Amino acid sequence: MKYVNFEDAGDAISDEVYMKEALNEAHKALEQDEVPIGAVIVSGGRIIGRGHNLTERLNDVTAHAEMQAFTAAANYIGGKYLRDCTLYVTIEPCVMCAGAAYWTQISRVVFGARDEKRGFSTIGSRLLHPKTTVVNGVLERECAELVSSFFRNKRG
Repeated sequence: MKYVNFEDAGDAISDEVYMKEALNEAHKALEQDEVPIGAVIVSGGRIIGRGHNLTERLNDVTAHAEMQAFTAAANYIGGKYLRDCTLYVTIEPCVMCAGAAYWTQISRVVFGARDEKRGFSTIGSRLLHPKTTVVNGVLERECAELVSSFFRNKRG
């Protein structure tokens, strides 16, 4: 087992550790035949919210991984604002999830792979809170391949 002291670790190291946790959530979605996207929310070096896509299981188009994680984190802290928190998500958030992230006032959004068709950055405007910073490309290859292989198998 490897232990990481996040107070001394650079953002790149901790970002990869938490993105692996988001990938674990994505694999849970895959096991349920959901689009394999996963998310975790971190505050103070601790995961306070987890989520994976549940749109098919719940018959709910809003049941995205990020939305599940926002709800879990808000319940954990007992409030709707996620300041000083980071969202790790395997694929770039869609417009809906970026809008929800705006309302949470989350400090950072870290995502793995871009979503060239439906990601929030495709519309060319800033949907996140002005104080939110964005990091992309963390474990990009692994995140992109999981979703790509899911859709290849669906079409194949």
